[in-house]
Amino acid sequence: MFIIIGYIVVIASTLTAFILAGGKPLSLFHLSEVIAIGGITLGVMLICAPKTVLIKTIGALIGALKGGGPNKDDYLDLMKILYEMFMLGRRNGLLALDEHVSAPESSSIFQNYPKFLGSEDKVTFLCSALRPIIDGKIKPDQLEPLLKAEIDAKKHAAHGPINVLHLVGDSLPGIGIIAAVMGIIVTMGVIDQGPMMIGYKVSAALSGTFYGIFAAYGFVNPLCNLIEFNNESEESYYICMSRAIGAFARGLAPIMAVELARRSIEAGLVPNADDLENILKSSTSG
Repeated sequence: MFIIIGYIVVIASTLTAFILAGGKPLSLFHLSEVIAIGGITLGVMLICAPKTVLIKTIGALIGALKGGGPNKDDYLDLMKILYEMFMLGRRNGLLALDEHVSAPESSSIFQNYPKFLGSEDKVTFLCSALRPIIDGKIKPDQLEPLLKAEIDAKKHAAHGPINVLHLVGDSLPGIGIIAAVMGIIVTMGVIDQGPMMIGYKVSAALSGTFYGIFAAYGFVNPLCNLIEFNNESEESYYICMSRAIGAFARGLAPIMAVELARRSIEAGLVPNADDLENILKSSTSG
């Protein structure tokens, strides 16, 4: 929501200033410059990254527009899921978790949290983290380094779209200059057609520089920064999950394993310790 408001502020303030200075908004629009800058930018993106990264870039852009990053409800659902899973493992033995980990889509626990269940990456991470504990294939102190390696791999993959957008943001002013130079070349070809035509062509050429700088600093670079914040939020979510699972594997009581995870979360995204304990206990008793 804020990104849309921000873009509206950027556009509105620019147009208002231009109009107050005596400019006509339509004089800013020149289709040839838009096509040149848009086409070259698209070409740069296709050249600079493989298909998988470009797909991730589209996903990151959509996520940013939707308001990406886990919120308070997401963390609360995670705390509940972890607590219910840990309590089940503590009461009935670790093998009781097998049916939930092997088929999460039919798990009675996961089905209570459709938003979490709808995120394949998060469900896979949780299930693959619990699987070695259930199978007894790994010592408790060996689990967290394993999970950290997986989180690092996710972090590296998530940085691809940022690299693409950084390149686009850095390239746009130069692309705008290319469009402007082409406009000046066209202007030189009509220099004999009088001041009015020359003025129009120069205006079109200068709009190319304007588009490039405006798009870079008003849109792409701020968006890139937002995606970076979203990625950090996602990373914190996985770190929270890994710490709780690691603590449970080391033998901590379910409530303490979840409390350890809670303390790694940014303040304001989860209730305080006493409120969370009451919520968790009421959710399992209900």
